[in-house]
Amino acid sequence: MTANISDKGTVAIGCDHAGYFVKVRLKTALALMGAYNIRDFGTESEESADYPDYARLVVEAILGGEAAWGILSCGTGLGMSYAANRYSGIRAAVCWSAEVARLARDHNDANILIVPGRAATLDPPEEILAAWLEVNFSGETRHLRRIRKLDEEATRGKEG
Repeated sequence: MTANISDKGTVAIGCDHAGYFVKVRLKTALALMGAYNIRDFGTESEESADYPDYARLVVEAILGGEAAWGILSCGTGLGMSYAANRYSGIRAAVCWSAEVARLARDHNDANILIVPGRAATLDPPEEILAAWLEVNFSGETRHLRRIRKLDEEATRGKEG
């Protein structure tokens, strides 16, 4: 399980070109909230960039203990999700509303928030971020059981 987001640890953030402006907005929002350390893994412009490269950097920061959580953005959020969720122990959730962000933390212990950069969202990116940060994993037995199954599947996939 991840740490309590309210403990305000280090957040790793990254994007490809299509998520650049969302990343800038979310990085600014984090800075305004204060007490979060932000590790920005790029990209730094709208110039074409490959989302798997930035997803890997954020994931490695989390798995290596350099960051407690991650934030990613690409055009739809799907590419970042595919890339990040290939790693055991990562639960990256594409969130298009504050309610989805809350549920991603509460039910799934999501340790990476993914906000689409080009796809429509129901809520502004800052509201999605705030909702994700305000909720912690419930730890309910039914949710823990499901997360353990995900981890077992990830391990089984590496053996085969």
